[in-house]
Amino acid sequence: MTQAVILAGGKGTRLAERLQGRPKPLVSVDGTPLLERQLQTLAAHGVDDIVVLVNHAADQIQAFFDQRDGSIRTRLFDDGEPRGTAGALLACIDALDDRFIVVYGDTLFDIDVSHMLAAHQAAGADVTLLLHPNDHPADSDLVEMDASGRVVAFHGYPHPAGAELRNLVNAAFYVVEKKALMAWRDFPVPCDFAKDLFPAMVRGGAHIAGYVSFEYIKDLGTPKRLDKVEQHLRSGVVARASRKQPQKAVFVDRDGTLNALRGYVRRPDELDPLPHAAEAVRALNNAEYRVVLVTNQPVLARGDCSFDDLRRIHNRLESRLGEEGAYLDAIYFCPHHPDSGFPGEVVALKVACDCRKPATGMMREAMAAMNIQVTESWMIGDSTADVLAAHSAGLRSVLVDTGEGGADGKHVVQPDFRFPHVGAAADFIVRTYPRLAALIEGWLDQIQSGDLILIGGLARNGKSTLASVLKCELVRRGLDATALSLDAWLRPEAQRQSGVLGRYALDEARRDLGGWLAGGSVKIELQAYDRLRRDRGPARHVVLKQESVLILEGVPALHADLGNSRRTWRFYIEGSEALRRIRVESDLVARGLADAQGAASCYLQRQEDEVPLVLATRSSADHVLDLDSILLSIP
Repeated sequence: MTQAVILAGGKGTRLAERLQGRPKPLVSVDGTPLLERQLQTLAAHGVDDIVVLVNHAADQIQAFFDQRDGSIRTRLFDDGEPRGTAGALLACIDALDDRFIVVYGDTLFDIDVSHMLAAHQAAGADVTLLLHPNDHPADSDLVEMDASGRVVAFHGYPHPAGAELRNLVNAAFYVVEKKALMAWRDFPVPCDFAKDLFPAMVRGGAHIAGYVSFEYIKDLGTPKRLDKVEQHLRSGVVARASRKQPQKAVFVDRDGTLNALRGYVRRPDELDPLPHAAEAVRALNNAEYRVVLVTNQPVLARGDCSFDDLRRIHNRLESRLGEEGAYLDAIYFCPHHPDSGFPGEVVALKVACDCRKPATGMMREAMAAMNIQVTESWMIGDSTADVLAAHSAGLRSVLVDTGEGGADGKHVVQPDFRFPHVGAAADFIVRTYPRLAALIEGWLDQIQSGDLILIGGLARNGKSTLASVLKCELVRRGLDATALSLDAWLRPEAQRQSGVLGRYALDEARRDLGGWLAGGSVKIELQAYDRLRRDRGPARHVVLKQESVLILEGVPALHADLGNSRRTWRFYIEGSEALRRIRVESDLVARGLADAQGAASCYLQRQEDEVPLVLATRSSADHVLDLDSILLSIP
């Protein structure tokens, strides 16, 4: 038997205009009394004994239960006078079970009670508090925990100037051991749990644990909050936040992605968030992604930073994000480093591990803890280790040009997508990718294992982006798909011949892919094209199985005579020539290949030797797409 105590004695003064004389627990939430919604949710999660503490308008709440049919055992206690949340419960503690859940009568929630109870038991806690981050920590009461998850302090608003605290708010949903409260039954009343009793218990040595959760719980004590909760109900936000529903997540690297990369960060004042960091995280929060920080922190193994220092560094990051309405759902870090020989190093942390990226331990742990659905999730980072970790974990990968910008050279790997900064990456994930996926949805149903997809068209019209979206969406549907760029077969600068076809070694492409094109499987070493050096880079292994779908994109893709026996789909990508010219010239300048005048000259030259040949392939395409309206904001 699981017991819950609902604190239903409040008057609801701020909600008076919506109550029409009813007590706050009976306020209508999208046509159903709040108390009814709470009872249904608790019953769905295995609670079968309800104690309701009433005071104001107790007769109406009694009438509600008299008219209600239900299998849950319910009892009402009226303490006769306002005692505060803690005082009301202490007044009837003798009638309660040895362990019970405390629920506030002005919250809508969907909490996996059994999961929270298991965490409470594993911690051996006297009380466990449901905690979560919010988008306004600067004006919220915050809870501080130690590394073991034990609550060590409560920080009421307003916080001292310069205070940098972890963004964890008491959500007002508790698991309580009765014996832990017995020594406090004479605590002065009126008293509140969060402001009075729990801080006193912590000072007295009680074990109060924090249970950090993304699950839905909202106070609806004002008309504005009630409206928001009702909107969340209607739009499915409440249902999607259930722990039993698979969650979509974006894993984000820290140094070089969210904050400036300036060597190792050893102290809080060395962490400097990048300009687009909060904007990006806020956009992901609003789109209902779980935002999970995953960061290698070898400073711990090197002895340059303590675990407490790292906690304060992350508190600073959370504070800075919170100032702009953004929050992280979880933080995972790897403290290890495999190499020894540093003065002051921590020997116990100088080990090879399965959590240091590009290993996937941090992601796997988060996926299990938060019920994250891999195929709906992403990784954003600035290094090849981030990209490799994403691919190994089955995540869609985004490389940003800040920090390392992929130039660390540690791993030969290609990201699915690349953007200038984390803000552009988040915008693509939230806004652009879904629109591109919707655009191609009808064609996805027709593509089968072993098909070849060719994507051609003029430069800078979105071919590589569409190729990556196609690949990701086919993988989501269970197909083995690989996207390759014909740029991998661009000739080195000194070997190029005239015209667009003279720049590509298409005969090499036919030879390398020949086994697969003929219906078999191949393993090739493919050299990625380095756009800055205009030369081929290190080789990577590419395996094409017989059943693989190959997506081959490039300017001459529809012109290439591959001589294949595969069923082939041909896409031609076009767009506004004025916009394309801006992109081409901007790209040349950004890569340092030309100044503005030289870029214009290069564009005009390519108009002569590239455009007529490429345009001629348009008529052979199965599908002609214009992506400008979708890709307009992508640099």
